[in-house]
Amino acid sequence: MQATRIIAVRHGETAWNVDTRIQGHLDIPLNTTGVLQAGLVAQALADEPVDAVYASDLLRAWQTACAIAHACCCAATPERQLRERAFGSFEGKTFAELEQTWPEDSLRWRKRDPDWEPPGGESLISLRQRIGAVVTQLASRHLGGQIVLVAHGGVMDVLYRLATGQPLQAPRTWLLGNTAINRLLWTPERLTLVGWGDTRHLDDLARDETSA
Repeated sequence: MQATRIIAVRHGETAWNVDTRIQGHLDIPLNTTGVLQAGLVAQALADEPVDAVYASDLLRAWQTACAIAHACCCAATPERQLRERAFGSFEGKTFAELEQTWPEDSLRWRKRDPDWEPPGGESLISLRQRIGAVVTQLASRHLGGQIVLVAHGGVMDVLYRLATGQPLQAPRTWLLGNTAINRLLWTPERLTLVGWGDTRHLDDLARDETSA
């Protein structure tokens, strides 16, 4: 059976992650912690055999991917289809602001209505179709090898659901940590979960923050 191993990594932390502000397609850079996280995940993956690194072209993912690509001695390739879900008018707003400004839309968002689109954004169904298609496109180029995909929390969520058969409306019970290492196996027949949410490379950073 021909297969491609995938290491999927969410970008490092941004100031808007800390503020619980919706980023979507807005181009927000890593904060200081995010830069450190990117360096640590790069070190953790340095000894992995990696054929290619593909990343969302948004800065927070691209910065993370470039650190990983440098450590793995390969080039990073931007891929627009790996972008976060488009949130339209929701972008730039905090969760609290969304509830106040768009209470009905905010409720449909929290309930994970698969057909609902943020004003000017994309639905969960559209996001799943986009991510499923680009993963197939990229993984099929590297059968028998291993690739790294660097993207966003919404993308990681879709990958987990595709690999486990979880429906779009199922409550999320899995973590989507910044720079967590997630492992999947792609074949032309299906996507399979191998390992999820490995953040051991961040242990020293967490200890430093606790003792600061």
